[in-house]
Amino acid sequence: MKIVCISDTHSLHHKMTIPDGDLLIHAGDISSRGRLEEVEIFNEWMGTLPHRYKVMIAGNHDFFFEKCPNDVKKVITNIAYLNDSGTTIEGFKIWGSPVQPWFYDWAFNRKRGKDIRKHWDLIPTDTDILITHGPPYGILDKTIRGEKVGCEDLTDVVQNRVQPRLHVFGHIHEASGQQQVGETLYVNASMVDLAYRPVRQAIVVEF
Repeated sequence: MKIVCISDTHSLHHKMTIPDGDLLIHAGDISSRGRLEEVEIFNEWMGTLPHRYKVMIAGNHDFFFEKCPNDVKKVITNIAYLNDSGTTIEGFKIWGSPVQPWFYDWAFNRKRGKDIRKHWDLIPTDTDILITHGPPYGILDKTIRGEKVGCEDLTDVVQNRVQPRLHVFGHIHEASGQQQVGETLYVNASMVDLAYRPVRQAIVVEF
């Protein structure tokens, strides 16, 4: 399976070229401010892409998904949306969650420790592909100031219990890239840089 990983498109999709593949994964921040019209335009864009399967989560900019959860399925019709939930595609078990450690007053914030840990404890042990908006601590999570800002509890759950084949995230724009640690390939798929310029390419993985 050819998996195309993207994240943090921030309503700049019209400036991006997305390669074809079997499965498209978007790890959140589809919008700039999470307005309904931004989400509608994103959904239209998803409908133009040729990938057979498409899966997304929301990110900290995507307020619509947090404020209007009952309306999401009415608006998002061209891509499967996960929110502490999963799906199976051609035998691959996929789980997605939008939460990240508290970051100013954005969407899907959770306090570090027990508040965020309860979300990670929902991840099934047999997950093959994990999608979160924020990174695990110590892996593709370093800011321009050199600070590691990922989630310690997520690292613990991913490395010591779940060990998925692929973990896709974004959020920390300047840390985009991929890294293999043990059984898991970690992908920070941010498409924009720190200045929100759409200068990065999608990361393609084949299983």
